[in-house]
Order: sequence, then C-alpha cells, then structure tokens
Amino acid sequence: MTSKDIAAIENTGYLTESINLSDLFSEEMDGLTPTFDRIRIPAGGGISYEVPGDDPSSPDMAKDFNAVILYHHPIFSFYTEKFNGGSQPPECASMDGHVGIDATTGECRDCKACPFAKFGSGENGGMACKQKRRVYLLRENELLPVILTVPTGSLKEFTKYVTRLLQKGKKTNQVVTRFSLQKAQNSTGIAFSQVVCSVARPLTPEEQASIHSMSEQVKAYAGHVAITDAE
Repeated sequence: MTSKDIAAIENTGYLTESINLSDLFSEEMDGLTPTFDRIRIPAGGGISYEVPGDDPSSPDMAKDFNAVILYHHPIFSFYTEKFNGGSQPPECASMDGHVGIDATTGECRDCKACPFAKFGSGENGGMACKQKRRVYLLRENELLPVILTVPTGSLKEFTKYVTRLLQKGKKTNQVVTRFSLQKAQNSTGIAFSQVVCSVARPLTPEEQASIHSMSEQVKAYAGHVAITDAE
C-alpha cells in the first residue's frame, strides 16, 4: 500500500479499498506482536469514553463517537481473587462463550455447566465468571481496528441494538454505529456506565465491500487476542 492509497482512504471515510492485515503487519511489524488500541468505559456512571488519541499517555475523552462494528464475540473470564488491575490473564477464559480454558492445566470446560457461570456464584448475587462482549471497531480515516469491551451491564442494550438491525435486514458491519454512554444503576443501587448504540448512517456500497473483507480478517485474528487486562 502506497502513501497515495492511504491518502485516498483518509479522504473517503470508512475504507473504500481492501486492506490486507497480514501484509500490513508483515511489512511493518516483523518480529513484533501486533496489538490493538482500546476504548475504555469509565467506572461509577461516567458518560465519557476514554478514546485513543495521538498521545498514548493522555487519551481523549469523548461523550460519543462513530465507528463501524467489524466483528464482535463473547468473552468470559474468571479470577479466583478479586481483580485489582495489572496484565495477568484470568484463571479461566473463554473466547466464544462456550468452552473455557483453564490457564494452569489447559483443561477445557463447558461454560454452560460451569458453577461459576451461575447467578449467585459471585458478588451481589452475580456470576463469578464475568461475561462480556469484545467489539472490534473501525473509526473513520483509520486502517486498524480498536477494541471496545462491552461490560455485563450493557449486554442487554447491545443485544437490543443488534436485534433492531437484524429486523431491518442489516448486520452490524453494514452501518456506522454511534456509541454513547448513559448512567444506570444495578439491582443493588450501584451506578455504572451503560453503552448506548444507535445508527449514524448506512455504509455506501463501496465501503461495505472493503469493510466485509476487513471483518473476515479480524474474525480470523480475534481468537489470538488474549484476555490479559480488566476486560
């Protein structure tokens, strides 16, 4: 890909030319491990996202942003002790919501039958195994996806959004989604930040073709992105 190609993409929104992630990584990141930036959700009911900017040490704050959902999948993670930050992996994790892998023994576990995936096994009557959804997003004028982890308290609203799209014959990677936050409370009265999604606009036919190609590549790559932080 030449600088002319990149300039063309920067002037046209969401990818009007297909990008080959393998070629891009092999040319520029030989011997390095590719990682994706994260969009963070605040604690305590805050309504501004922490969004990657030009300065990694000082992320931007945004009440809303637009992006295309390239791919999304469930992630389950179980920690024996309460998670206090850091980059250690969970004791057990699932990248598909069906089969969990014990980090110590490598044993495969049936998530549906796991006692830690039952209500009442965790704090405040919740599940000890945290069930969230990892969403790969492409922002305007960018070539690589960023990751947003939709927390447990936002899964119901995210499901409603996906269902509304399906009812209209659309998939999540066929529209530009607007992401915002609203303050909500759980059953015990604790405030949290809830993800809200709405359609900003449909993609153009040119954008859809390239986005579909990128979605398939991200889907193939997603299983290799480990759960290593406070997702």
